Amino acid sequence: MKKLLIVVLLFANVTHAQSKRKKRLAEEKANLELVANLKTHVQYLADDKLEGRRAGTKGEQLALQYIVQQYQQIGLSPKGTNGFVQEFEINEGKQITPANSLVINGHSLIQNKEYFPLTYSAQKLVKGNPAMALNEYGQPWFKDLKELLEENKTNPHFDIDESIKKEAVLDAGKGATALFIYNSSAITDNVQFNKRDTAKAVAIPVVYITKSGYQHYFFDNAASLDLALKVEIVEKKRVASNVVGFIDNRAATTVILGAHYDHLGYGEDNNALDTGHIVHNGADDNASGTAALIELTKMLKKSPPKNNNYLIIHFSAEELGLFGSKFWLDSPTVSITANYMLNMDMVGRYDSSHKLTIGGYGTSPTWGSYFSSFSNQQLIVKFDSSGAGPSDHASFYRKNMPVLFFFTGSHPDYHKATDDWDKINYDGEKNIVNYIYQLILANDDKGKLVFTKTRDSQTGKSSKFKVSLGVIPDYGFSGTGLRIDGVSPGKLADRIGLQAGDILLQLGDYKFVDVQSYMVSLGKFDKGDKTKLRILRGKEEKIFEIQF
Repeated sequence: MKKLLIVVLLFANVTHAQSKRKKRLAEEKANLELVANLKTHVQYLADDKLEGRRAGTKGEQLALQYIVQQYQQIGLSPKGTNGFVQEFEINEGKQITPANSLVINGHSLIQNKEYFPLTYSAQKLVKGNPAMALNEYGQPWFKDLKELLEENKTNPHFDIDESIKKEAVLDAGKGATALFIYNSSAITDNVQFNKRDTAKAVAIPVVYITKSGYQHYFFDNAASLDLALKVEIVEKKRVASNVVGFIDNRAATTVILGAHYDHLGYGEDNNALDTGHIVHNGADDNASGTAALIELTKMLKKSPPKNNNYLIIHFSAEELGLFGSKFWLDSPTVSITANYMLNMDMVGRYDSSHKLTIGGYGTSPTWGSYFSSFSNQQLIVKFDSSGAGPSDHASFYRKNMPVLFFFTGSHPDYHKATDDWDKINYDGEKNIVNYIYQLILANDDKGKLVFTKTRDSQTGKSSKFKVSLGVIPDYGFSGTGLRIDGVSPGKLADRIGLQAGDILLQLGDYKFVDVQSYMVSLGKFDKGDKTKLRILRGKEEKIFEIQF
């Protein structure tokens, strides 16, 4: 009997050892396949032929087709408005084309630095030999804004653009072929190219001469000028696309998994950190997150935890200001009860100096209890409590949804043409994908997670400004000014009572027409400065006294 028992125990031990070995070999094989797949995805998405995957371009369409093909192969259900695809328009507003030119006495002026046409300018070719001091019929005319600005220094309702338009209409009626505006005073004039201006063009070209241009070419009012001007302004629109799929477990709640797949193209949107018309492949940003999401979806499709459905979204136009995630939230392609959202953006550079940072730790108490009891031998993890930040999870956080943001940190190749596929740590990314899958498994039976608000993000780029209002811009706003998506708790905007939907119009002497001009205005102030902030809330203008 004892011999039989020993034999049985030995057999059981051998069987158990074989089972463990078989399981280990299966895991090793799965990990090898995962690494190979991640590398294949990133290599394709970061190839030169995709031309940097700029939102709304042929290169991004190639990336879209690749992603869709992956999901068709694994049998993911399409949940866009047209198959897997959800299209949306990017309205870039009015643009000054390179065809514009201004030549004075044989010298070509530098567009935007020494001159620029205004958005309501007529598009014409004008030549002439004007003297600035004279208003001759059939010649370009010149106007100094000095007197107008001095007269209206204390007029809160003064609109410089309306005054210039009226002047242009009057001058055209008197025989002017163009109107050149300049400002010889020290008063801020707030003349800008407002790409969102929908006003009808006047009959003649209207051009602003900057102080630099004035000092170089127009300092002698009595001199005659040999002048040639060409104005060309176009309105640019392009169509970008989110990719949306769904794993339906017939559950009450749905987990949203996201990653943006667009990048910078050739740097045409002025968001690259290097110069030159060169393709920006964006291997880490964010071919890495795109690849991770594809492989994570395969895992969930093959062995899905059953207590949640899974909505898979590859966002476009993240680089322009989270356009794709905001658009999906405003125009959802499927009706769900959202549980939480996980976002993978730049997860390809894990190493001894680039640990895995998980943002959004504070957006639900569930995250704290989970991470405090879970350890991972393959990864060193840092945590950031904030649900806000410079990626698509922030759009969902602002809709009061628990989020997590997976990020291996910035690096010298960020937003540069050197962010290529051969710099990705594919083994490290494999560990991150497995880590996220285990997190989903472990939280599958927790029900709908409780949401909590957090403070400002510490993850991502630091601000170059000395001061901040603490507002979250709505980059998709197509009107004049800066509309805000929300305010950061405890910051200046929060303390003075700014609200989501408010449109910021002016800070001190400086009016702004969009996010870029707001940033320029913000750079004029130091800590401790006092000024006034003018906003539009609904149809009511409000003025706040503030101190940075």
